Amino acid sequence: MKRIYLIIGLLCFFYSTKAQDDFIGAWQGKLNIGAGLRIVFHINKNEAGIISSTMDSPDQYAFGLACDSTIVDKTDVRIVLTKAMLVYSGKLSGNENIEGTLSQKGMNMPLNLKRLKDTTQQTLIRPQTPVPPFPYKSIDVEYDNTGKTLHYGATITKPDGDGPFPAIVMITGSGRQDRDETIFGHKSFAVIADHLTRNGFIVMRVDDRGAGKSTGDFANSTTADFVQDVNTSINYLKTIDGVDKNKIGLIGHSEGGMIAPMVATERNDINFIVLLAGPGVKITELMTEQNAAMYKAGGVNEEAVITFKPVYTEVVNRIITAADTTDAYKEAYTFFDDWVNHTASKTLRQLEFDTEEKRMKYMHAMVGMYYSPWFRYFMAFDPTPYLQKLHCKVLALNGSRDIQVIASQNLPGIEAALKKAGVKDYEIKELTGLNHLFQTCKQCNASEYG
Repeated sequence: MKRIYLIIGLLCFFYSTKAQDDFIGAWQGKLNIGAGLRIVFHINKNEAGIISSTMDSPDQYAFGLACDSTIVDKTDVRIVLTKAMLVYSGKLSGNENIEGTLSQKGMNMPLNLKRLKDTTQQTLIRPQTPVPPFPYKSIDVEYDNTGKTLHYGATITKPDGDGPFPAIVMITGSGRQDRDETIFGHKSFAVIADHLTRNGFIVMRVDDRGAGKSTGDFANSTTADFVQDVNTSINYLKTIDGVDKNKIGLIGHSEGGMIAPMVATERNDINFIVLLAGPGVKITELMTEQNAAMYKAGGVNEEAVITFKPVYTEVVNRIITAADTTDAYKEAYTFFDDWVNHTASKTLRQLEFDTEEKRMKYMHAMVGMYYSPWFRYFMAFDPTPYLQKLHCKVLALNGSRDIQVIASQNLPGIEAALKKAGVKDYEIKELTGLNHLFQTCKQCNASEYG
């Protein structure tokens, strides 16, 4: 197999039935990549009967990662990994095995899981993670939205002294994230908050819906819902002693860089925003280039990638505009099949569409992923109108080796929109050699994140 991109952020919600009790426990399998890549799912049930799971990728030094949604139907399990664009489909075989397939962007890999007895996890060494004692106050808080339908958990770090201090709300990227935006054991938001608080900022970082201390149905929420979550957090932050209400800002990473302008344009109390790998073009255009970059990183030749780019865009458009999943599969596969019939066999082999089975698995994975509420809203989104309405200060940063949000595509889009908005105080900067998590990288594909 040529490629695997495990940006694996996975916490999975299942509807509780008696049959689902058979899934409780730890399950391990190995992907046939290089010497083998181990994958482990830990499936648990809480006191309320809600089943959830976390995932480990031990060979990538990644543990306790969270997933977005899982559907269990009797002995079948289907996990949609939105952030990684992965789908795992499996069937329980007896009490000790799950036979299944992991699919991503046309690549279908057998992944059979066996019940794991030893669930000991490796301790990750992340020397950049801040540890106490801190030269500032760190306070864990909880609060509700106005209608008290949602409850949030957050950490506020505050410099010593009375202030007033400029204050920031941090906004995580796509996928259910905790307040530290923990990915592969990296707690990037904790690192950023520590640095900024040491330099005189109050910083608030918040658990996403359904993560940590926050409640809510993440799987059926959209970016528009997350905008309201951020508004609630800003309103709470403004009640904290020492906050300079004239200097409140937002820092958003990835999807958070899409949310920050949406929030800032509907409020008059946002002084500045920082966009970390935020989108600057229509999301369909961004995702098409992301898809192409991932194929290239996986060894697919340039000719095949260029050929497939418009096909991917059309398939996605047909899925997200369909009336239901049945219609989505029919409309997308009709177009896809016609393209296959008019495409050279060497191109199909490069893209791993050379058999009917591979093509069907690809299309089922695409429909399962893109027809979710979040993806349908996300893929139809254009950040440009929001960027063009901004009236606050803006700092936009992007890694030059980012294959999820391509710097050469999105930074010019952001700058053009800010110029049209008449924003005078802004800075656009491409950071050399960094990936989507702003790490120094070598091959710079997502498998290096861990």
